[in-house]
Amino acid sequence: MNVLVLAGGWSRERDISIKSGFAVFNALNKKKYNMKFFDPASDISSLIRESVGIDIVFNLLHGRLGEDGSIQGLLNILRVPYVGSDVLASAVALHKGISKDIYRAAGLLVPRAVRLARGVEWSYEGISAELGLPVVVKPASEGSSIGISICTDKDALSRGIAGAFECERDIIIEEFIEGREITCCVMGNDVQETLPLIEIIPQNGNFFDYKAKYTPGATIERCPAELDEPLAGKASSCGARAHRALGCSVWSRTDMIVKGDCIYVLETNTIPGMTENSLFPLAARAAGMSFPGLLDSLIGLSLEKHINPPDRLSSKTRQGAFTYPL
Repeated sequence: MNVLVLAGGWSRERDISIKSGFAVFNALNKKKYNMKFFDPASDISSLIRESVGIDIVFNLLHGRLGEDGSIQGLLNILRVPYVGSDVLASAVALHKGISKDIYRAAGLLVPRAVRLARGVEWSYEGISAELGLPVVVKPASEGSSIGISICTDKDALSRGIAGAFECERDIIIEEFIEGREITCCVMGNDVQETLPLIEIIPQNGNFFDYKAKYTPGATIERCPAELDEPLAGKASSCGARAHRALGCSVWSRTDMIVKGDCIYVLETNTIPGMTENSLFPLAARAAGMSFPGLLDSLIGLSLEKHINPPDRLSSKTRQGAFTYPL
């Protein structure tokens, strides 16, 4: 099977994407797959040429233009199957404001929040009255905790909003929920399997920022999370419900906060990180799955979604068999 690993791209998460891409490229079973590595930032038009003869694309482009449905739409046009969610699910999952509305409609608990566009007036008094303090300020469509800050007073809020607007013109201001941060990794299309929950304990106190996420030793990642069985079951159910509500397929990772017996859903990642420090491979290992085995499963789920009948077709016979999942 011919596999094209896509990594790099144009977003602020480019460096992490490249690390994820090389980790996957090196771990794929060389006896099963012929592999190519491609960074579309070099020349996106070359993707058309690079995709010729490819059976599946393993997309690891984090953030905007890679995780927002853009590259998925191009691959649909090229009739090349790819790992991960489709255009619509990718777009709505990446936008924290839209995904929050969908979670709420699905009966999931989410932190109170306001959306703010660049150039729109705001007041400290209005935000603090509606959400309390502290608040979390974040760009609407960035991942890897980029541009996120916890603000406890007026000056910090001004700096946080200005910093978030440097990343994007649409931002989210969210009530700060003090509790235990967990994440739920989900695999599946029509039927979902949840992997063991992970509790995330940053060593800098209470904020899982970019440095804590990608610096070895900066965070304790406890897997399985030490939750009592009913609460763990509830959290796993929330992860699967978020996956379904957004229309995700193949894989996703949903971040949540546990406060007492309440579980607040924060966001869902449709292209989780796959570096040596990443959470999805950690959860898979806890479930008894090797990294190469995990990659095989993700490719299998993706082919199941894209190709009918579900067994793999060669690139020569794929024309007319490719479907456009909704």
